[in-house]
Amino acid sequence: MSWDAVFGAVNLLALLGWVALIALPRWPALLAAVLYLGVGLLCLVYAAGLIGVVSGLIPNPGGGGADFSTIDGIRAIFATDAGVTIGWTHYLAFDLFVGLWIARDGDAKNISRFVQAPVLFATLMAGPLGLGLWLLIREPIARRQGRFR
Repeated sequence: MSWDAVFGAVNLLALLGWVALIALPRWPALLAAVLYLGVGLLCLVYAAGLIGVVSGLIPNPGGGGADFSTIDGIRAIFATDAGVTIGWTHYLAFDLFVGLWIARDGDAKNISRFVQAPVLFATLMAGPLGLGLWLLIREPIARRQGRFR
């Protein structure tokens, strides 16, 4: 399987999770599916790719050793299709997990899905921005509604 195919597959998987969070009713089974089939599979792909490339079981032409201590080292990690795909999968998994937490937290605090949706979209597009927005707005809204937990 090519790295382009893996990249496309993880993008599709994450997108399905985001569509479910933003547009579908939040039944417990749906939330479990987003967690285990969305986040869980992304984590599995990430782990398999990372371990495979680092161990040499998966070829990574042009890839050197992983050096996380310098900008040049990080640039070298992302200079290959494997590095980009594995790194992107890392982002997708964490952002989807954060989106799931935001959705569950918002539902528990009875915060409107109309308020949640743009925050979830911001999390999809720029993870920490969406999380930061949620952390700023969740408490005041919940307190006004008397649903702070």
